Amino acid sequence: MIRLNETATLWWDAEAGGICYIDQTILPEHFKIVTCRSIGQLATAIRRLEIRGAPALGVAGAYGIALAARICEKIDLKDFFADVHRDADILISTRPTAINLEWGIARVLSKIEHLEDKESIRRIALDEANAVAREDTACCHSIGEHGASLLPDICTVLTHCNAGALACSSWGTALGVIRSAVMSGKKIRVIACETRPLLQGSRLTAWELIRDGIDVTVITDSSAAHLMRSGSISAVIVGADRITRDAVFNKIGTYMLAVCARFHNIPFYVAAPLSTFDTQKEERDVVIEERCREEVTTMGCRVFVPDGAAVKNYSFDATPLDLVTAIITDKGVLHPPVTIDSLLSLKSTK
Repeated sequence: MIRLNETATLWWDAEAGGICYIDQTILPEHFKIVTCRSIGQLATAIRRLEIRGAPALGVAGAYGIALAARICEKIDLKDFFADVHRDADILISTRPTAINLEWGIARVLSKIEHLEDKESIRRIALDEANAVAREDTACCHSIGEHGASLLPDICTVLTHCNAGALACSSWGTALGVIRSAVMSGKKIRVIACETRPLLQGSRLTAWELIRDGIDVTVITDSSAAHLMRSGSISAVIVGADRITRDAVFNKIGTYMLAVCARFHNIPFYVAAPLSTFDTQKEERDVVIEERCREEVTTMGCRVFVPDGAAVKNYSFDATPLDLVTAIITDKGVLHPPVTIDSLLSLKSTK
């Protein structure tokens, strides 16, 4: 059995000449590693959520530029870069809300744009993408260590969607905190919201934790407030797809959990690397992705919404920062009030 605390979930395969990843759309019924060798294939994988999770998208974006440089056959350097930038734009367009995808792409582009030798461009692009992946793993472990200290020795943690190894290159953010706490000897029980409509909590989070031997129970999303009121939840920990000056963008349903946690005096923690912070924007500046009707109306071969009924299928919502007890980062823990100055100060820490 694969243990997600011991293996990478997204990596570059030099022998295959492409990006390898675990296809998240078919878990937990099937486990499949896919090798991606074209930008079109990578863009489709991101749109279909075969690759998903903010840090994982950052790594995928970085490797995407390395792949674009590797497969580009243009002789003229200007045409070469035009093709690479076109591929970058294709990848960025796949997920408008999460910031890490664009961040990973921009980081690799910044390392190669001054170069004039295509072989050097290909080598340095891959070196930088590998560095992004290594740093992501290190960031997740740091987040885990900082966050584990916030949890009681015996507690029950509620989480939403999947912010684990599958959402990163390994280890995880929210689940990284849980993994680190368990490894330190704490007795942690996890309650995972199923996370409609694509069930990333029940399909992915539970799958990860079972493989790591961590106690996990799946609940319907609508059960969370009931469990909070009954005193069954010690803390809520979620990941983030973007953190602006005033809000945390995460999987739809996160805002409801934050409101309920505040009402019931339960700590609400957000675990995210500094690459997820967007210090230039506020909530009003961010486009929340809407996905297709079929994700809500059908399951398997069955239809659950009648024709003619409108459907809204938001991928994310925004949680005001004043509902957040603390943001757990790879550089330390931020406690409210979180100001733009504190974010910039943390981001500048080496």
